[in-house]
Amino acid sequence: MKNNIGSNTKLILLHPYIQKQGTSNRLWVLAFISFLTVAFLLTLIYTRESLTTSSVAAVSAITGSTNPPMSKAVVRALTHYASTSNNTERMSYADIKQIADVLRQCQQPCNLLVFGLTHETLLWKALNHNGRTVFIDENRYYAAYIEEKYPEIEAYDVQYTTKLSEMKDLIAAVKEQIQNECRPVQNLLFSECKLGLNDLPNQFYEVNWDVILVDGPRGYWPEAPGRMSAIFTAGVLARSKKSGNPKTHVFVHDFNQKVDRITSEEFLCKENLVNSKDMLGHFVIGRMDPNSYKFCRNHI
Repeated sequence: MKNNIGSNTKLILLHPYIQKQGTSNRLWVLAFISFLTVAFLLTLIYTRESLTTSSVAAVSAITGSTNPPMSKAVVRALTHYASTSNNTERMSYADIKQIADVLRQCQQPCNLLVFGLTHETLLWKALNHNGRTVFIDENRYYAAYIEEKYPEIEAYDVQYTTKLSEMKDLIAAVKEQIQNECRPVQNLLFSECKLGLNDLPNQFYEVNWDVILVDGPRGYWPEAPGRMSAIFTAGVLARSKKSGNPKTHVFVHDFNQKVDRITSEEFLCKENLVNSKDMLGHFVIGRMDPNSYKFCRNHI
């Protein structure tokens, strides 16, 4: 029995090299699988980012802006709190709402020009958050203070040479020079018209303003500068637009004041008045031919 067993039994020995080779192959397989896993994850992340970027680009292309318009609820809230503050010089809710509605419908990016730094300054900037908002004020120190306190505000100071008591003489001077220095369509930077503002930065006169609000300068006593220059300048800027929307919305606050109403009727014109409610006059003025020499149709 022992012999049979001894003669039939075979001894198999595994060489150490074979064992090492098997271990090495397993390591290579694990490394290959790990590589494929990492490559898959990277591809997945890249694809997701690409889809997200493409979606944002598509939305931007459709809306024309990476920032969507401010919601109606936010506009209503801002308007409400601005009109219910304790400031005695604040605008009424009705006046603010008229301007806010126009800004919300303004084609983006909207260019807003405001004469006067007032209680509503931050409100106008916020409501026109996708566009450019520029403020003009007669107080250089206050303009500098506002810009320092609120770096996002773009404000310029201007020196008015007019007096409220001179309104009639100034309007007469414009009529005398209406075919020369006081034309309704011109670049005011090169104008010597008594009511034209020509000392602002050069690039200011190249902007196509979509909405203009006249809420300054001061004009409540004879020696005050009054708003004749601001109203005249607004009328010329609106008629002299070179591109963009051919219509410009011009608002005049304190329209119930005699001087502001008379000046507006001269340079913004009754036929362009679309609404007069509370203390606000709302005009819509169209672009005019450069060879025009009349502000209003009924002018001689």
